[in-house]
Amino acid sequence: MAETATPPQTRPETRSETRHGPAAWREPLVSLALLALLAGCAIWADAAGEPYYVNLASRIAILAMAGAGLNLALGFGGMVSFGHAAFFGLGGYAAGIAAHHAMNYEPVFAWPFVIEASDQMPAIWLAGMVMAGLAGLVFGALSLRTSGVYFIMITLAFAQMIYYFAVSWPAYGGEDGLSIYVRNSFPGLDSYDPLSFFALAFAGLLATMGITRVLMSSRFGAALSMARLNETRLATAGIRPFPIRLTAFGVSAVLTGWAGALYADLNGFVSPAMMSWHMSGELIVFCILGGVGRLAGPVAGAAAWVLLETFLGGATERWPFFLGLALLAVVLFFRGGIVGALAGKPRDG
Repeated sequence: MAETATPPQTRPETRSETRHGPAAWREPLVSLALLALLAGCAIWADAAGEPYYVNLASRIAILAMAGAGLNLALGFGGMVSFGHAAFFGLGGYAAGIAAHHAMNYEPVFAWPFVIEASDQMPAIWLAGMVMAGLAGLVFGALSLRTSGVYFIMITLAFAQMIYYFAVSWPAYGGEDGLSIYVRNSFPGLDSYDPLSFFALAFAGLLATMGITRVLMSSRFGAALSMARLNETRLATAGIRPFPIRLTAFGVSAVLTGWAGALYADLNGFVSPAMMSWHMSGELIVFCILGGVGRLAGPVAGAAAWVLLETFLGGATERWPFFLGLALLAVVLFFRGGIVGALAGKPRDG
């Protein structure tokens, strides 16, 4: 019987060996290279006197940040949400409403207690994150009682409810949206300077990725991954999947809302379009193009989307056809997305 044992030289590689081998360094290196390339392009464009391209880099960073928020729920938690545009829009409206009231020297609320307006980004980010987080907990508490296509449709339904509420809210522009005439400020920085604003967006992206990395490296992340892979096994270990998923969904909403507040300040405008199902679809495409469950996947996906839209969109209005081809190629041949194709390493779990 001893002769039938697998020889040492042909023994399959274990998960721990794969994780600590040379391949384990490829994805972090690809992630660092993508972030360095994004920052380098913004610095180069600023030095060349091209503020348009600096703002383009800021847009990529913010959309990647929103995609990274969704990636926590979709990629790492297996929750296919079609409602994250609602959180993105809530963050945007927090910035727009704050700027509107600050410009008119009016409180945001006068009853039952007074809440003064602020044009400081940290306070606005906090408000947007709280609003998005509370909405995420409510949406998640109801949606996570279902699964599969029912979960997708319930998250979409909640997002559409928020969308139509914004459309029918004439105090803040209704369907026409709300202009931000004076960009909100950040202590110690000139928020109107393109490179300074990019620094804020890039710092937000790094923070979002860092939070995701810390969570997924913890026991919470292990439980979330197990909830995605086999919730029955997680339950037999004495851990209920529902609170784990709800927490991940809430954190995901908070991060996406933060990105929405930055996006509104970048564009100087917020509208119900930020909450539409099209926006939710775009965020999902970022994750799929870049790599679902890859830390830097949304960075690669958002960059691919924005560059295709900017350069091909200037040549033809049918640029989504080429985006569709790229998405089809990723789904058929590069299941790990752009990051997976570059790193050549399957994600853990």
